[in-house]
Amino acid sequence: MRRSLFAVLVAGYSVSTFGNYLNLLALNLYVYQLTGSALQMGLLMAVRLAAGFLAGPIAGGMASRHDRRALMIATDTAQAAAMVLLLVAPSVWRVPVLYVVAVVLGGGNTFFTVALRSSIPDLVGTAERVRGNGYLITGKSVAMVLGFASAGPMIGAFGFQSAFVVNAGSFVVSAVALACLPLSFRSVGAAADPAGSVRALRRTFRTVLVSVPVLGGMVALRSVDAWASASHNVALPILASATNPGNPAALLSQFWTAWAVGMLLTHWLVTFWLRRAGRSLDERVFAVAACVMSLAFVATFTGPPAPLVIVIPLVAGLADGITELAYTSRLQAAPEEVRARLFGLSATAETFGFGVGMLTCALALEQASPLPVVAAFHTMVIVAAGTFLLWVRHSCARAGADVGRTPTS
Repeated sequence: MRRSLFAVLVAGYSVSTFGNYLNLLALNLYVYQLTGSALQMGLLMAVRLAAGFLAGPIAGGMASRHDRRALMIATDTAQAAAMVLLLVAPSVWRVPVLYVVAVVLGGGNTFFTVALRSSIPDLVGTAERVRGNGYLITGKSVAMVLGFASAGPMIGAFGFQSAFVVNAGSFVVSAVALACLPLSFRSVGAAADPAGSVRALRRTFRTVLVSVPVLGGMVALRSVDAWASASHNVALPILASATNPGNPAALLSQFWTAWAVGMLLTHWLVTFWLRRAGRSLDERVFAVAACVMSLAFVATFTGPPAPLVIVIPLVAGLADGITELAYTSRLQAAPEEVRARLFGLSATAETFGFGVGMLTCALALEQASPLPVVAAFHTMVIVAAGTFLLWVRHSCARAGADVGRTPTS
């Protein structure tokens, strides 16, 4: 019964994610059509990323102190209201309203993600968190494919307003699913430090850097990974335009569809591997998968032969799914009193890395072609992951030596 209830939650989350990816394309195209300015489009994305970055520590504190179900419902409601506001705003107010919408969507996504991820061990049990995260990744992958695939036909046939209506409705579906499910979304409670307080943040950093330092290394590596991911996101349209100038959208669609299929395969392949190997998704798996993902993204820009054009992004998607599954599951093993703030810290680090990566990659691509830029960015991930693996190995060896020297009775 509990598993079927969680499946309903995953379905609601997938619907809202579908709306988000549909909106991601629609909103960028809409602001460009409305203003005719690439600068306005870039500023809107910057505002959205900045809102997500600033929301991280606040979201972690609130998810630790307040009812997480209520927080997610409020977030969905606010995002639905923002889309309705955009629909009914007079034409003269639409550009300012777009920035309000960007703030609400950027911050809202961070609040929702932090609250949901920190709740998974409570919803499915600590031992089943990998399976639960796998279901969420599967739902997210399906939603992304459908969102990207349907944006063009929907906007072409019914206009931008149809995409905004569907996006608003997707948030309502998610909120209703959350409100109706008899699942326990626990929080530390009112006795916890106030959301975002200096004492609470100090305690989170102390837990991450001192008590469980490997978590700090994983958050840092995840930030580098997000920074490098900006490079292929910016460079892929350039590659597509050079490779297939007549229809660059076809190459982009092919790449991201193959990538999403790899993400979809993650849950089943990881479940099979864990069952056969009897191992867990630990920090080593996270770091190795990050290296494989970076190598695959670099290979995409080397002009591979036709069969590998599909295989390489599929491998990248599979590795990307494994990194997300291993990373999320490992952070969820943190103590309950700091888990939500840890996810808030992670959201801030990831958003900061991606935002800075977008800026630096755009500047680098003004001076160089995509392959050396993407290779340089993702080489940093490989170096960081290798350093992290050596540090983990050294730490484990030292811990084993300390145990060996401990007197026994």
